[in-house]
Amino acid sequence: MRPNEWNTNLMVLGDFNLDRIGDPFYEAFISTGLWPSAELNAVPRTIFDDDKTKHFYDQLAWFSTPGGTSLLRGLAYGQRAGTFDFIPHVFQGLSCNEVSWRISDHYPLWCEFLLLT
Repeated sequence: MRPNEWNTNLMVLGDFNLDRIGDPFYEAFISTGLWPSAELNAVPRTIFDDDKTKHFYDQLAWFSTPGGTSLLRGLAYGQRAGTFDFIPHVFQGLSCNEVSWRISDHYPLWCEFLLLT
């Protein structure tokens, strides 16, 4: 890698419509060198997820080596990540479907990064 490559501190986040690990779209995603947080593998992504239907669409990812070593400069992944269930806090009395049209059907994801000095 060249010392001034543009991708060293690039993080991507969003709805990539990926399915689970092993899915061809997921494999294409990681083939770019972008790796999502392993801690997010088990968290629900949408307000409609349940034990029978789980989605993996949303991701937070950054460039890493194939062995998993992060290429971030000045930052270290803190091995902590999760989601926030906003449903109990907004529009009480509305169904999940009604809330999805007013806010979103996706839970926000987060990852913790440490600033290296």
